Amino acid sequence: MHILVSNDDGFQAPGIRELAGALGGIARVTVVAPSRNRSGASNSLTLDRPLCVTEGPDGYISTDGTPTDCVHLAITGLLETEPDMVVSGINAGANLGDDVIYSGTVAAAMEGRSLGKPAIAVSLASQDLSPANFSAAAAITVGLVRHLETAPLPADIILNVNVPDLPLEEIAGIQGTRLGFRHKAEPVVRSVDPRGRVCFWVGAAGPEQDAGPGTDFHAIKHRYVSVTPIQVDLTRYNAIERVGDWLEGCAWRDGT
Repeated sequence: MHILVSNDDGFQAPGIRELAGALGGIARVTVVAPSRNRSGASNSLTLDRPLCVTEGPDGYISTDGTPTDCVHLAITGLLETEPDMVVSGINAGANLGDDVIYSGTVAAAMEGRSLGKPAIAVSLASQDLSPANFSAAAAITVGLVRHLETAPLPADIILNVNVPDLPLEEIAGIQGTRLGFRHKAEPVVRSVDPRGRVCFWVGAAGPEQDAGPGTDFHAIKHRYVSVTPIQVDLTRYNAIERVGDWLEGCAWRDGT
């Protein structure tokens, strides 16, 4: 088995190195990751310039693009042989609830799935700026990859995995979950740069709102690994008929 490993924290991040090392024990691993931290890049592709690629002495390949760029390049021509699976992570911090909308970690897995590969996104759910238990998350990922290889899931499923930042022996178990939901994000932080220009930092993510039993937030809070099946198709199928009825009353020609 050939596994493509990527992330959004950059090719030098401890999480990707722990992950690649662990997966290297069960498969051939190729790392293609951003040359710098691209957290929050979501599913963006770089279309206004060419992308530069560098291979380091350790064999890790870095690009000056986004996580989505990395996976897209790897599968569509950069690598001599296509990977069998894409694993993204291990992210230094959680990707819970609506975090997945912005996450470059999740986006890398989504790109792999949209290009026909089984895909897993892995994050270490920690409030600490320096998460400690990447090895536990890597061990759990190895178990998931082995299971996915022998018991494949439907082709449209991406696994969004969040692991408590705990030693492996302190993790309570593993649960299938749904995405929870956060309150509105904190306000932007206004500041002034050294040249007197007003600038803004995006505020912190909002606190948990929908975080009851069955959600990814609840699993992490109770020391469980959260495994949430997500998909690329965002269509709300149960609303198609309602929207069709609603459109019957739209005077769309009146604007011409």
